[in-house]
Amino acid sequence: MTNYDYIVIGAGSAGCVVANRLTEDCDTTVLLLEAGNPATKPEIQIPAKCISLLGTEVDWSYFSEPEPYLNGRKMFCSRGKVLGGSSSINFMMYVRGNPQDYDRWQELGNPGWNYQGVLPYFKKSEHQQRGASEFHGVDGELSVTDLMSPAVVSQRFIDACVSMGYNYNPDFNGVQQQGVGLYQLTVKDGKRHSAAAAFLLPIFHRPNLTVTTGALVTRLLFEGTRAIGVEYLHEDTLHQIRVNQEVILSAGAFDSPKLLMLSGIGDAEYLQAMGISVIADLPGVGQNLQDHVLTCVVQATTQDIHPAITSNGVEAGLFLHSKGNVESAPDLQFFFGPIQFLSPGYTPADFGFTGAVSLTRLQNIGSVGLRSSNLNDPPTIRMNYLQNQADVQKLVEGVKLIRQLFQTSAFDNFHGDEIAPGSHVQSDAALEAYIRDTCSTVWHPVGTCKMGIDSMAVVDPELRVHGIEGLRVVDASIMPTITTGNTNAPTIMIGEKAADLIKAGRTARTVLSKSNVQNPAYSSI
Repeated sequence: MTNYDYIVIGAGSAGCVVANRLTEDCDTTVLLLEAGNPATKPEIQIPAKCISLLGTEVDWSYFSEPEPYLNGRKMFCSRGKVLGGSSSINFMMYVRGNPQDYDRWQELGNPGWNYQGVLPYFKKSEHQQRGASEFHGVDGELSVTDLMSPAVVSQRFIDACVSMGYNYNPDFNGVQQQGVGLYQLTVKDGKRHSAAAAFLLPIFHRPNLTVTTGALVTRLLFEGTRAIGVEYLHEDTLHQIRVNQEVILSAGAFDSPKLLMLSGIGDAEYLQAMGISVIADLPGVGQNLQDHVLTCVVQATTQDIHPAITSNGVEAGLFLHSKGNVESAPDLQFFFGPIQFLSPGYTPADFGFTGAVSLTRLQNIGSVGLRSSNLNDPPTIRMNYLQNQADVQKLVEGVKLIRQLFQTSAFDNFHGDEIAPGSHVQSDAALEAYIRDTCSTVWHPVGTCKMGIDSMAVVDPELRVHGIEGLRVVDASIMPTITTGNTNAPTIMIGEKAADLIKAGRTARTVLSKSNVQNPAYSSI
């Protein structure tokens, strides 16, 4: 049986980074297992085709349970099932979040995860088109670029925001986050630059790296409370592979907790009711699910404003605090682009554009669970969106602001009829009904294996699963609180920092092992 030093489960945004960094040491062997296939679908490479990837064979296409505060709607929960994971099907926006997000992580008992602790890892990954600075790096693998040909109407959105008193911000990842500007994208030479393209494809030649696609991990293997390997299904054959050092679980906010629970790590009473033998009683597994939710205003225009093929369709943005508090992290994020993002039941115009408002600080917390002990059953996902009335009111005010922006002189040559919610929807009650009927996830699920030291934490500040040896979780599920904005860049950062933590842990074990040989009195740790 072949042994590897490390087995990484999931070739998504974090898993690709970890596999890259660990195999920099030619004496370290890594097996990277990905349930999806290589990213050969042509649309993956074309930024303007990103929305066409949703619900296809490169998407897990999960749905939530009926959401009680959205009139029983099931929310479509897209997740990448392909090399690169969700970075191969997302909208490519490079948004790190707010410095206060990470300072909060440290305050919650995670030393080293404050903004100053994570900034070097953001910079390490980055190849910033604009050059190096206090906030940006140029030596990394991930290409971060300006839009090549932003639509004229996207500049009009910026002009409208500035005319209403919002500051122009050329860099949401720089000195401050609040303000309006164009998003930067993870694009290289006009094509999507996913985590697979950036961190994995350039190192396929490394002899110490084995990448297996179409490999569905069925369970983790243990001796007592130590992870010793994995079992996975590949081409209708079940394989068991042992690990010398650690198993690294990077399957994402839905599938990482699912695999932990199927393997016996989770709330003991819940697992026993499912007929699963308990390895470790960790009640926080699958809890603390957080996500962003948005609602859209779609406007028709008489002009042809089709986005360029190099555009992701969501070009401009605005971050603000709903109470005007410039010292606090923004609690609203706005998206704007020359596409029509419409819910079922609305008829698109020949040409149109969309403004959307998203809550970056939702009050609701959801969960991920098991439908059964059968691996092939999708997880149960409960978001609990808009449980809090204050969240709904923020979205109502956000819709009103978008309408105000669209009525400024900046849009004088672009006015058409409002397609959604429609000019007849005016009262707060009518807007609330529209929001509950049509709001969508921004596909940013995090938090279900949260990092910390409290009773509901799943991993410690070094991302080791509590009570288990040889197992870490490295993906967006470890976030104790969601970041302010898109979550792909933070997930890549988590992979970078985790790789250093893993290397440091191995070095420490090696030093200890040598000291044990020299001094037999050190027989255990």
